[in-house]
Amino acid sequence: MLSKNQIKRIRALHRKKNRREQGLFLVEGEKMVAELLASSWPIESLYATEEFTHQYAAAINHKRANVFPATANNLATVGTLVTNNAAIAIVPIPTTAESPSPAQMQGEWVLALDSINDPGNLGALLRVADWYGIRHIVCSPNTAELHNPKVISASKGSFLRVTTHYLALEDYFRSLPSDTTVLGAYLEGDNIHTYSPSSQGGVLVMGSEAHGIHPSLAPYITHPITIPAFGQAESLNVAIATAIICDNLRRKKNS
Repeated sequence: MLSKNQIKRIRALHRKKNRREQGLFLVEGEKMVAELLASSWPIESLYATEEFTHQYAAAINHKRANVFPATANNLATVGTLVTNNAAIAIVPIPTTAESPSPAQMQGEWVLALDSINDPGNLGALLRVADWYGIRHIVCSPNTAELHNPKVISASKGSFLRVTTHYLALEDYFRSLPSDTTVLGAYLEGDNIHTYSPSSQGGVLVMGSEAHGIHPSLAPYITHPITIPAFGQAESLNVAIATAIICDNLRRKKNS
């Protein structure tokens, strides 16, 4: 059974203010916590059922995590998931990473996100980036918070492998070499199906579904691109659109 203080501590991390003040966030569910245990990320404390601690005993011992027994009912009550019968980990928020350098970008694509406010979309975008081998995401300051439990859950563990940076996008673009390819997703632009990407990689900029890429970023976009529509839908979900564009970029790079 969890104590009142433990329950209060976990529930406090549902809120952004407390996550920032304490420098901690939650990772929930069997698969996500198992991936966390297998990673190099530290764990501050682990609340888990007897079944989970038995199944992952070797990984828990290797991680030297502080483990506190909990029932499935405890976890469902104090967590943010609708169902969780395995584990909740409290994890230190990593030190803020510097933006990816030109050397890190050599031959790679970086995903830049402008005002992606929905936590589920940000989590899905982390998953898309991970699938297509994108190691860095640069987010505008008003993009959803990475450590929001909905983001972490929707990422399906990809937050462990994709480094996310928050900074003013105009400052970021000004820091790039002048010959950097910067693709911007618009309703009008070059057809992504026929676009030939640079072998040197570059930056792909995605804006919110409601407002698109902010006009202040337009001067930094070297190649406006679009996904051609064949039906009557007004727009695509940003994560779906990003996956389509990344698939075309990756397929043509490998062809």
